[in-house]
Amino acid sequence: MLRWIIFILIYSFFSFYGFQAVKTVTKATWLHYLFITVAVIIAGNFIYQISSGTEGRVLNPAKSYAFGFLLAFMSLNLITVPVLLGEDIIRSVLGLYDKLVTKEEFYLPSRRKFISQIALGLAAIPFTSLLYGMYKGKYKFRVLEYVLHFEDLPDAFDGYKITQISDVHSGSFDNAEKIAYGVNLINEQESDAIMFTGDLVNNKASEMLPWKDLFSTLKAKDGVFSVLGNHDYGDYVNWESDDAYRQNLEDLKSLQKEMGYDLLLNESRYIERNGQRIAVVGVENWGKGGFKKAGDLRKATESIHADDFKILMSHDPSHWEECVIHDDYHYHLTLSGHTHGMQFGIEIPGWIKWSPVKWRYKHWAGIYEQLGQYLNVNRGFGYLAYPGRVGIWPEVTVITLKKGSNTV
Repeated sequence: MLRWIIFILIYSFFSFYGFQAVKTVTKATWLHYLFITVAVIIAGNFIYQISSGTEGRVLNPAKSYAFGFLLAFMSLNLITVPVLLGEDIIRSVLGLYDKLVTKEEFYLPSRRKFISQIALGLAAIPFTSLLYGMYKGKYKFRVLEYVLHFEDLPDAFDGYKITQISDVHSGSFDNAEKIAYGVNLINEQESDAIMFTGDLVNNKASEMLPWKDLFSTLKAKDGVFSVLGNHDYGDYVNWESDDAYRQNLEDLKSLQKEMGYDLLLNESRYIERNGQRIAVVGVENWGKGGFKKAGDLRKATESIHADDFKILMSHDPSHWEECVIHDDYHYHLTLSGHTHGMQFGIEIPGWIKWSPVKWRYKHWAGIYEQLGQYLNVNRGFGYLAYPGRVGIWPEVTVITLKKGSNTV
């Protein structure tokens, strides 16, 4: 109860300033009432959706949209606060000056209309962006292509093409047509292998059942390889028993097998061509900062040799920084996901690449290189919590391996 009281107080404070801006800009009473009505509905729906159910932090589309609309509305109000609060301070100083210096009766000057217009104009940018992200951005799939050179790549794999996808989060989906388009886009790349780097669901294996047939259509010459992400274990649900918790994970593993995916649980596989081979290594989730650490590189590489060309699939990019690049084995390419690029940011190739998630993860999107080893962090196929994307679009990564110098 206390958390909701605090939430209502904070929400009311910011909404008050948003209302003040609207009230100053227009005298249309119906707009004033509309603002108040929207504010009450958004807060009420959010409290209802988050409070309902007993399954912990389970996020379904209804809860996600409740959060999304709250986020958009709060962004509108948040921008108005520093502008109008600053104006209030100036107004108060002027009123006190008149009272103390000129000895006149304390008088608080009226708000200036153009200040409120500026505040609302600025606030409209994140507000409309977040609404656009919910309406269009979350399904604005794009294909990102990279060519990586390796001097020790086996000749038979020169030109080998990998399509990486990550963070499907099927429990959030709400548009079958758009998801089908995204899956078809993956198949259209006609890659030699598809590698899925975890988080098939938000929490429960059952979330994938409506999408099982569609995602079973993913095909590649050498197959579809997959690993588990932190959400796949069901750790964010209040299960009725330990048996139910364990059964959920087993159901998810079985589901991936039925879909034709080769799920690597601290395991490795060889892909062979013309008498040569490369190793695909898959570890379970390993992440710093309180995330599950089930990944075991030693166990995963028991069946391969140190001098093999290796592609590692590891859901959380913090694993690469903390363990992989300093391991005795040389992992030529690591594929990760997990960050989603926070589903919010600004990316202009060659100019800017920014997201608030950079303050949490050093490696959060795209290609990185260190000690002669590459990492690709996929921005994710799906979405979680906020049901949209702004500036950081859903991604299908295509990586082509080339024999030769590391410099392109």
